[in-house]
Amino acid sequence: MDYFIERLILFLFGGVAYCYMELVWRGYSHILMLILGGVCFLIIGSLGRLEFRYRKSFLFLQILATVAITSLEFIFGLIFNLGLGLKLWDYSNLSFNLLGQISLRYSIYWFFLSLPALLLYDYLVYWLFEGERPKF
Repeated sequence: MDYFIERLILFLFGGVAYCYMELVWRGYSHILMLILGGVCFLIIGSLGRLEFRYRKSFLFLQILATVAITSLEFIFGLIFNLGLGLKLWDYSNLSFNLLGQISLRYSIYWFFLSLPALLLYDYLVYWLFEGERPKF
């Protein structure tokens, strides 16, 4: 299958999953969360496929994924919440938040959610696109 089509399918899977999690957690979502979730899922999958000089651990990959997700959430928040006033989320009532766009609590949540995302990405590539069988 074409590389672009594969990435599009993975992007949509991640975006829909992200929106579904928001619907379950908050009761609502926004179409922009589909974009954010898709980008995050592609990045998480890319992290799992990076080659490092040393043995990569899931802990290390989860930390990288958490930094990536939190960074993207902050950028989206600056653009769409503060810049365009869409008010997609507001963490200003939580401790350890930055401009109400990211918070330590949600970064911890992303840390734990990144492990199943890392595993799922590799298995989706294997199942859907006849990729390499995941080795952990």
